[in-house]
Amino acid sequence: MAAAAPPLLPTTVLPAETVTATPAPTSVSSADANPAATRAFLSRLLDSVKRALSGARPWPELVDRTALSRPDSLSDATARLRKNLAYFRVNYAAIVALSLAASLLAHPFSLAALLALLAAWCFLYLLRPADAPPLAAFGRTFSDRETLGGLIVASTFVVFLTSVGYLIFSALTLGAALVCAHGAFRVPEDLFLDEPDQANGGASVNLLSFVSNATGGRV
Repeated sequence: MAAAAPPLLPTTVLPAETVTATPAPTSVSSADANPAATRAFLSRLLDSVKRALSGARPWPELVDRTALSRPDSLSDATARLRKNLAYFRVNYAAIVALSLAASLLAHPFSLAALLALLAAWCFLYLLRPADAPPLAAFGRTFSDRETLGGLIVASTFVVFLTSVGYLIFSALTLGAALVCAHGAFRVPEDLFLDEPDQANGGASVNLLSFVSNATGGRV
C-alpha cells in the first residue's frame, strides 16, 4: 500500500512593500536671504543719498561773502533764516552731517559703540527675513518682540547713559548753530526757488518711508 502524500501547508505571499521617496523640502536659508536684503538696503540707501545730494545748491553761492550782512532786527533775521532754509536745505543738512561725522571721528570709542549698535539693529531686526527662525542665544530663543525690546534697551543705554548721547547732541547743536548763523546773515534777495522745489519740498528724502520700504515694512 503506497504511503499517503504529506499535506500541503498553505503559503501566503506578502506583497512587496512599496517605498515612496519623499523629496526633501527645499527652502531658502536665512543666511542666503540676509546678504541679499543687505545689498538691497545699501543700494536703496546709496540711490537715496545721490538723489538728495543732487538737489544741493552750488557751494560758492553758499559761501559768497558779498551776500552777508547784519540783519536789521530779529524779525528780519527770522525771515532770512526761513528763506535760506528753504533754498539751502540740502547744503545745511550736509553741514550738520559733517559736524556729526567730525565729532564721531574725533572720538573713536563713541564711533565704535554707535556702529555696533547700528549693526545690531540691522542684522538682528531690520534686515532679518520674515521667515527666519527665532533668534537663539544663551540657551533659549527670543521672539521678534523680545529682540526689539532688547535693542531698545541697548539703544537707550548707549545713547543716554554713555558719552555717545552727549557727543551726538553737542555735534547736532553745533551744526544747527552754524546753519542758523549763516541763515540769519545771508541776504536772500538773489535766491529764487524752482517751482518743483516749492511744490514738492525739494529733493529731500522721506526717511521713514524709505526705511519702511527697505526693511520690508518691519518699521
